[in-house]
Amino acid sequence: MKPDSLNSDVSPSRLLDQVRAAIRVRHYSLRTEQAYVHWVVRFIRHCGMRHPRELGAREVSACLSYLASERDVAAATQQQALSALLFLYKQVLEIELPWLDDLVRPKKPARLPTVLHVDEGARLLDAIRPEHALMGRLLYGTGMRLMECLRLRIKDVDFLRREILVRDGKGGKDRVTVLPLSLIESLQRQLKAARVLFERDREAGLPGVYLPHALERKYPGAGASWGWFWVFPAAGLSVDPRSDIERRHHAHEKSLQRAMKLAAGLAGLSKPVSVHTLRHSFATHLLESGYDIRTVQELLGHSDVSTTMIYTHVLNRGGRGVVSPLDAVRALQ
Repeated sequence: MKPDSLNSDVSPSRLLDQVRAAIRVRHYSLRTEQAYVHWVVRFIRHCGMRHPRELGAREVSACLSYLASERDVAAATQQQALSALLFLYKQVLEIELPWLDDLVRPKKPARLPTVLHVDEGARLLDAIRPEHALMGRLLYGTGMRLMECLRLRIKDVDFLRREILVRDGKGGKDRVTVLPLSLIESLQRQLKAARVLFERDREAGLPGVYLPHALERKYPGAGASWGWFWVFPAAGLSVDPRSDIERRHHAHEKSLQRAMKLAAGLAGLSKPVSVHTLRHSFATHLLESGYDIRTVQELLGHSDVSTTMIYTHVLNRGGRGVVSPLDAVRALQ
């Protein structure tokens, strides 16, 4: 985009800087920042490079309709675009317009999650490459999300209490989940391997790891302490996209995602398997084992138990536990 193409005294680059600043002051994640900026840019381009101040409900609705009818995007993608535009108008431009609340939000279709049978889960975990095996088992054994696992810090693993403290999860919430007894030895070996990289970084005088929410200013030097180091550090260094500081980040999510797809093929699974399938399987298998739904809700970090209730529909009972009348007739023959 060319700055002079926007019909306003505020250039596109200046507007996007304002969007980024508004996001960062609210401590939104980098992914949210990238997504919102992306949709603001697409909205401006879709409207002929006109400034958002000149636009209104008709243009927003037309853009969302275009995404649905012409681009055939999913309802979740439409919702993300709408959230970005609502943020732009309310938080950046500070325009309170009544039509913002009257917009029809895209309805996300109800879909049941893919859940692996215990035997399928065992085959999948056995097929994961050794360098990713511990992460895969940890995801299934704790119910953590992908990024919660990768962002795990040394200080948040409690071997004595056999629990993991998940910091700043979805919605900015903390929670405690179980540390599987069978993974303690493997995790301790992983920490020894991480310690080697930690010591190497200190000897090289590298900056400490990234700390969230301005903690680096509040606790100078904490990023260079062992407790804040990653459980799963990356093998190489990378540049922090916000600060431009070269430091050691955690392992990249795409590596584990690719490993999971490869393992699903090796295990001969026909179901669509992703990293998140392990979280779904964790919840379902706990319910099958007799744990109450409130316990599962807390372990998953769901705000509302209705979100957890979806797993009651995929319990391994074959069609909601109903015995087919055909099977009943055959039993009498």
